[in-house]
Amino acid sequence: MLIGYARVSSQHQNTDLQIDALKKAGCDRVFVEQLSGALRDRPQLKAALDYARADAGDVLVVWRLDRLARSLRQLIDTVEGLERRGVGFRSLSESIDTTSAGGRLVFHVFAAMAEFERAVIRERTRAGLAAARERGRRGGRPPALNQKDLLAARALLADPAISVEEVARRLGVATSTLYRHLPGGRSLLGEET
Repeated sequence: MLIGYARVSSQHQNTDLQIDALKKAGCDRVFVEQLSGALRDRPQLKAALDYARADAGDVLVVWRLDRLARSLRQLIDTVEGLERRGVGFRSLSESIDTTSAGGRLVFHVFAAMAEFERAVIRERTRAGLAAARERGRRGGRPPALNQKDLLAARALLADPAISVEEVARRLGVATSTLYRHLPGGRSLLGEET
């Protein structure tokens, strides 16, 4: 039996394209989910996996690999779990079918290539950051408040009639950002004077 699994990340997205492709591929049952793939707990995926009968020739079918998993590790873990139970896996867009020896080979080569690509990206990112540091540049987001803003915040906070929320609003930041830059808020000012 072919068991389909379709997923979109939000309620505003539509699964029609995936469902049509899965039905055209011959799926007898299609489980549909509207949740982020980053979530490990996906009830419809669990239901589809539970529905697949071990050693009965059942195959879990997805439209694309990213519909099943967000990370390579999650994808490999899921497919290996299916394999241990004797359940096949098929991805329509990538033409991967683990019910044959050739399909399993393609899946593992594909997984190895994806892992290699991630490693290369990591190496390039580290090399780029190291080169930037050697040139005196720092990475990351610039601070939300500069020294001039902090002086203005301290001056405003010195006036008890102006609330911390008002100071944050005037500076265009969240109160949590203001507290992060001035831990203790107004009480900090009393210590400095």
